[in-house]
Amino acid sequence: MKNFEKMLYPKQLKKGDTVGVICPSSAIPSDKIEKVKSCVENMGYKTKLADNLDKVFAGYMAGDGDERAKWVNRMFADPEVDAIFCVRGGDGSSRLMPYLDYEIIKANPKIFVGYSDVTNIHMALNQICGMVSFHGPMISSNMIDGLTDEESTSFFDTINAESDFDYQNPKGYEIKKLKGGKAIGNLVGGNLSLLSASIGTPFEVESEDNILFIEEVCEPMSKIEKWIFHLRNAGKLDKCRGIVLGQFTKVENAEEPSYDENEVTLAALRDLDIPVVCNVQSGHGKPMMTLPLGTLCTLDADEGRISFKVER
Repeated sequence: MKNFEKMLYPKQLKKGDTVGVICPSSAIPSDKIEKVKSCVENMGYKTKLADNLDKVFAGYMAGDGDERAKWVNRMFADPEVDAIFCVRGGDGSSRLMPYLDYEIIKANPKIFVGYSDVTNIHMALNQICGMVSFHGPMISSNMIDGLTDEESTSFFDTINAESDFDYQNPKGYEIKKLKGGKAIGNLVGGNLSLLSASIGTPFEVESEDNILFIEEVCEPMSKIEKWIFHLRNAGKLDKCRGIVLGQFTKVENAEEPSYDENEVTLAALRDLDIPVVCNVQSGHGKPMMTLPLGTLCTLDADEGRISFKVER
């Protein structure tokens, strides 16, 4: 699969529906489970919780890979579960990937929301299962502390979109042009370190003829450089149709602050004529807006416009 053009949206989430709650990467403290449950129920949904939310394996994972994958598979297979919300990201999603049951997931498409280490699962859902998934707020990381009105509108309008729509940055945040032009392709991507690490795997990011979304958090500019140029050297940038840069939260270059993620990206794209925008407010920062991964996307860098096609 190179360009997957027609990607169907999952069914909408209604009040009274059941949300499956999972930790596919790292765990949360036991005393936070009830807060997570109440947070979702206060939105008007029933909950079904995985039993490993507070289980700690090897110091940083919510169980071994097969255990965490089991809960992803169960939530997709369960006819009572209408959507799946990730509690948090963290580390360790690479370990669960071989245990995902793609046939079960393909047969039971539903809303799936998360970001960060969840990027691995997004790539598999989009590229192997042919599903739209959502790069959006997670329960413990974002929702418990309360979503702003703009974050909430972005989240619910995106997961329940009725028709084609334009992405909206929060007020006061301009979508900025780094390289002009217009392109159409499916939106793929997520966390930069995971995109780089995916190369050579069965769920390797498929950027050819698509629009690549990238975000990162708490890394030095030297690693941003390494991973961006890994994508370039692997042919992932010269084959994509456009690039959307999200939040690069707490990413700094202490030695030369002016040489930031935008400059690194432009350096990697020096001889490529593709549209690039930055300052899209989705990633590890606040505000956290929602993006529909896998959806056919039109990127107009000159107008600062990102549009999505909704098909059901």
